Order: sequence, then structure tokens, then C-alpha cells
Amino acid sequence: MQFQIDNKEYIELNKLLKILNLVESGGQANMFITEGEAIVNNEIETRKRKKLRVGDIIEFNGYTIEITK
Repeated sequence: MQFQIDNKEYIELNKLLKILNLVESGGQANMFITEGEAIVNNEIETRKRKKLRVGDIIEFNGYTIEITK
């Protein structure tokens, strides 16, 4: 799956999960992230507001998302 960021430098991890409807709420996104359920560029990411930029690869709940321009 690809996610395109238009006219922005980055998107925050918790917002991405919510926009893609991979979680039911922002609070749920934050909980999953702090529990180590999100992987960014092959490393477990626990920062809720991790800035994702073009080229980053996110793995979450069986989905793989690539950030594109």
C-alpha cells in the first residue's frame, strides 16, 4: 500500500494510522504505537508523533505502507 503526502514534508505516524483507518481512533493508534506494534524502516517505533517522510516503510497489523510524494 502507498500513502502519498502532497505539499507536506512529513506525516506523523499516529495520524497516518488513523487516516488509513487501520485503527478506530487516535487514542488506539497511540496505544498500539507505544506498545511497539508499529515498525518503521525495519525498526520498532514507539514515538507516537514520529515524522514519516518520503521513502519510509511502515509495517503495522499485517499491512506494509510506503510513503510517496
